[in-house]
Amino acid sequence: MLLGVDTGGTFTDFVLFDGECLRVHKVLSTPHAPEQAILQGVAELGIGPDHFSGLTVVHGSTVATNAVLEGKGVRTVLITNHGLGDLLTIGRQARAELYNLQPRLPASPVPSELCLEVGGRLGADGEVVEPLTDGELAALREELERLRPEAVAINLLFSFLDDRFERAIEQQVPEGIFVSRSSAVLPEYREYERGITTWLNAWVGPKVEGYLARLCDGLGGARVSVMQSCGNTIEAELAGQRAVNMLLSGPAGGLQAARAVGTLAGRERLLTFDMGGTSTDVALIDGDLQLTSEGHIGPWPVAVPMVDMHTIGAGGGSIARVDAGGLLQVGPESAGAAPGPACYGRGGEQATVTDANLVLGRLLPDAFLGGGMGLDVAAAEAAVGRIADQLGIGLHAAAEGIVRIANEHMARALRVISVQRGHDPAGMTLTCFGGAGGLHVCALAEALGMRQAMVPVHGGVLSALGMLCAPRGRQLSHTLQGLLREFSAVELEQGWEELRGQGVHSLQLEGLLEEEIQAFPSMDLRYRGQSHALNLPWQGRLDEEAFHLAHQQRYGHRLELPVELVTLRLGLRGPTPQLPIAHARQGQLAEEPRHVAIHAFPEGVPVWRREDLVVAQHIEGPALITEQVSTSWIALGWACVVDPHGNLVLQR
Repeated sequence: MLLGVDTGGTFTDFVLFDGECLRVHKVLSTPHAPEQAILQGVAELGIGPDHFSGLTVVHGSTVATNAVLEGKGVRTVLITNHGLGDLLTIGRQARAELYNLQPRLPASPVPSELCLEVGGRLGADGEVVEPLTDGELAALREELERLRPEAVAINLLFSFLDDRFERAIEQQVPEGIFVSRSSAVLPEYREYERGITTWLNAWVGPKVEGYLARLCDGLGGARVSVMQSCGNTIEAELAGQRAVNMLLSGPAGGLQAARAVGTLAGRERLLTFDMGGTSTDVALIDGDLQLTSEGHIGPWPVAVPMVDMHTIGAGGGSIARVDAGGLLQVGPESAGAAPGPACYGRGGEQATVTDANLVLGRLLPDAFLGGGMGLDVAAAEAAVGRIADQLGIGLHAAAEGIVRIANEHMARALRVISVQRGHDPAGMTLTCFGGAGGLHVCALAEALGMRQAMVPVHGGVLSALGMLCAPRGRQLSHTLQGLLREFSAVELEQGWEELRGQGVHSLQLEGLLEEEIQAFPSMDLRYRGQSHALNLPWQGRLDEEAFHLAHQQRYGHRLELPVELVTLRLGLRGPTPQLPIAHARQGQLAEEPRHVAIHAFPEGVPVWRREDLVVAQHIEGPALITEQVSTSWIALGWACVVDPHGNLVLQR
């Protein structure tokens, strides 16, 4: 049995492949101890301890992400070279508010008393500038024993050229303390980004290790893997040491499944949005997943490879409020799983996007989670009614306003990932997933001038499905700087071969055979004098023209400047699991649906159950399509057809 699990801020999603077919399930998340919701869902799926020996679990976790966003890391010591103890505090001196003359001073990542400075300094050429003495190492150990941290981050200058000093320091760390070494976490240039990434890995690493240990204990005998931010999986025993690689764990799973479903449907150019209870993640897929090494989590740059997406605080649980100026605002604060939206009946009183959709009739109180969870209409109306009273408008006008503002937040995010990068969304398919995505897909497509959209099969749990679609893999990198024309193809291929040796060995430890592992070499290039680079796949030869074309496509111009190589990258990937994602039912059309009267359509709209639909069934909007894990709203002016795989293909 294969079980995909995605832990979100509001719900924890499950997709189980029992060897023949897929089953889906949802439970409310338990943010204080995420493993509890997972074990609850496993039990509700009928998987007992006697099944664990034959069970493989692939998990997307928010533990690392939440720890970073909530500032709940462990006591961490930073070890760096003399004079660089305040490097992470100074950062890039980038101002969040350019014209604020009295900006609020952000908290230092590492308190000054936990910043330790030593020798072992290298120059940019890799030569030793300041040695690391035995006396310093002994004093360092004594200081660590006095400070008693839970984790240590080691970040020395130019350690990606020679890691011997970082390794020597690592040997002095007392047993039982989590160690994060920059030359292992991110052997690349940019001292600040490398330092922050190394510190984040140490800061949340013990929490991730502890969580994964509790989960593995609760699933004793099962094989547990974890999704990484790059869209590949890694064994749980190894994932704890690479906590920083899990910060986009769940969203990466969703993109893997969206890509797989899009390929089946013959639609490989997708603009995706994953709308859950707490946030919305948007991305662009054009063939393979796009990765970036310039991502952020909260205020922190995270330079490890991760899926290229944009995240905003807009979800079904986003809270609506009226600000001091009398304007309606939605998000980024979320009601989460506890207490959740008012309509959940768990003590929530603030109006959310979910409450607004319920008031408008687009969510049916008796069909939520397949009827497994009733919704309190009166509580939703009371919550939205308080917003309406503050604005001096009617109940339904307030609900429509909440939905429209949430839609505008998401449309703006979709423009960031497409229009602002030179891509016209009109030629793409807007693909929604997450529990709330189907309610907003038509409105967002209209806002972007798009005429086609898709609600994938199992869209409400697509991130969990993606856990099962993802191959095992690694993303490796090493900075190698110089003008591109000064390198030979042989030199570059030797660099990739060294990276390949490291990655293949670790994948073999997870049971992969060397001949099963595919390699995807690429390199970061830029014009000399630029700060940012573009990543281009290696085509077997040095080709500056390919970079000029890529730069022109991305930024609208090319320069007559030398092209500089910055970093070599290598993706390693095992076989992609093949699953029977779904096939729609063949045969006669479903029986006539029931009709319900909703706001703006008092004459009633048809309500179809998705599991009753058959291939080629055509549905004109307005209509509601319900299923166990989500609801889709087919707006007026839209129509949908069920494709052979069970996807709802929408046309404007």
